[in-house]
Amino acid sequence: MSIIIDHLSYKYKDVVEEDNYALRDINLKIEDGEFVGLIGHTGSGKSTLMQHLNGLEKATEGTIYYNGKDIYDKDYDMRRLREKVGLVFQYPEYQLFETTIFKDISFGPKNLGLPQLEVDLRSYEAMRDVGLSEELIDVSPFTLSGGQKRRVAIAGVLAMKPEVLILDEPTAGLDPEGREEILHLVKNLHEERKCTIILVSHSMEDMADYVQRLIVMHEGRVVLDGNKRDVFAHEEELRMLGLAVPQVTSLMNQLKKRGYTITNDILTIEEAKEELLRIIGKSI
Repeated sequence: MSIIIDHLSYKYKDVVEEDNYALRDINLKIEDGEFVGLIGHTGSGKSTLMQHLNGLEKATEGTIYYNGKDIYDKDYDMRRLREKVGLVFQYPEYQLFETTIFKDISFGPKNLGLPQLEVDLRSYEAMRDVGLSEELIDVSPFTLSGGQKRRVAIAGVLAMKPEVLILDEPTAGLDPEGREEILHLVKNLHEERKCTIILVSHSMEDMADYVQRLIVMHEGRVVLDGNKRDVFAHEEELRMLGLAVPQVTSLMNQLKKRGYTITNDILTIEEAKEELLRIIGKSI
């Protein structure tokens, strides 16, 4: 279920300046089942690019192929695309509007015209997948905690049975415990549903812990793309772009500059612990 982005550019329609591109000649291929992270400072084009992937925005130039079909062909079923490419916005709980959790989750599949039994089955399954108890079915979503609201919003997208799940800053505004819960949820969805995940985040630690591939954007362009360890090896380049590497990576790089023999691709606290124990063992 690949996505091919072919020479895609997007020009703001309501800005009079000639050079007003939000996206500039983007070329990417996202394979079925990948877990991709997308980073870049505010205004780099991350969210705009994501909104193109399920047709919320239309490219000024270039095109997007989903499963080999051009989504801009006049006979392409855009409704089908939005069913298969699910987009969870930043602060998605602001989009909750039904009187109960179950009605909110059921809204998407119901509007697909599915039989009521299928709608109910999908909604129950989505609740289960995001860790929401059946006891909450008739509860108003507006009485829930921030993390629970986020789960309801994600469940509403999952009930559509997407093949690709795009999450734009899914942990924004949550406390540390809530962040971990949502990220573990996303990881489990990737492993159990085998769907493609595209995660947009400002947290380098989240990217180090969860994604496999990392795409870096700057001023509407893709400037780095590859395995997360290879991308985070470009510490100086990332800093010039206003970004950073995970804190533990920066710390280990500082130790290396002071003469310690450190592996170059330390990304997590667990990896740093093992590396430090190795160094201490050698010095005894």
